[in-house]
Amino acid sequence: MSRQKRRKIYVLLLAAAMIVSLMGCGSSNKKSNKTMRVGVVTYTADDPFINAMIEKVKSQLKTMETINMNVIVSVRSGDNDQREQDEIVDEMIDAGCDVLCVNLVDRTAPANIIKSARQSNIPVIFFNREPVRDDLMQWEKLYYVGCDAKESGDMQGEIAANYIKKHSEVDRNGDGKIQYVLLEGEAGHQDAISRTDCSVKTIMDKGVDLEKLSYQFADWNRGQAENRMTQLISQYGSQIELVISNNDEMALGAVEAYDNSSISRDKWPVIFGIDGLDDALQAIKQGNMQGTVYNDKEAQAGEIARLAVDLFKGNSLDGHNLDEGKYYVSPYWKVDVDSVDDFLHR
Repeated sequence: MSRQKRRKIYVLLLAAAMIVSLMGCGSSNKKSNKTMRVGVVTYTADDPFINAMIEKVKSQLKTMETINMNVIVSVRSGDNDQREQDEIVDEMIDAGCDVLCVNLVDRTAPANIIKSARQSNIPVIFFNREPVRDDLMQWEKLYYVGCDAKESGDMQGEIAANYIKKHSEVDRNGDGKIQYVLLEGEAGHQDAISRTDCSVKTIMDKGVDLEKLSYQFADWNRGQAENRMTQLISQYGSQIELVISNNDEMALGAVEAYDNSSISRDKWPVIFGIDGLDDALQAIKQGNMQGTVYNDKEAQAGEIARLAVDLFKGNSLDGHNLDEGKYYVSPYWKVDVDSVDDFLHR
């Protein structure tokens, strides 16, 4: 099926969904007289953190419906292809989208999305993957919701350093150095670079002597991380004393690799992630991971929903406390075995 034909079908389906939604109230006095259409486009459908955040956004928007406004949310994935994501945005605009929420495939290439949105006067809330500042400043209706990747790397390094200093047994060979491997999210990705550099630097600044064994890219993916870690276990065996991961999915991949290895549990390295996924929190509770950094998806989802509604209604944005009128940056939180219960049921 050609892309042009697919776009026409998508527009017709969304229009039909809108008609059904508007007719659903029948003759009730509570019939909505306004419909807010929100288009959400992610970089992939396979990222558990992003998927969890989108569910939170949808839930938040649902609670904000009123007698005078109902909300239709359409979620699609760019399948790791920026050109595909650009075309999806065009399809959503053609279908009558009121607000766009975009998790960029390539943070350096939002130009087509910005151009299309601007021509149709549709505000864009970028989230999780921050566009280059010059791009975000092109137009007053562009916004960003996310976190500071540097902060997450600093916090991960602090958690790891504190744990290592309290547990001398981490240095199993007693050479005064901690042999480590690092699982990186994606080549050239801003968050991966910041998390990697800041985490390692912080650990060393805290007085822990590190010896690098290997850095491996695993594209934020649990399965790829398990494969990379399995190869590293085959190469280094029980020499690995520390695993630093740019996110929890890859950290959990490392856990699975060790689960399937011949390495006894008492010779596993300590493992640290970032994001605060439920599976990672459970792994910390069980002792299979030693820490993570909680990326506050609830706060970010809430801000995306509130910002989208205020943009749709034309309300003042003063209450959002946006940096430079554009940036909402939520804090991270350090999580270890002592604090994990505080985050398990958020």
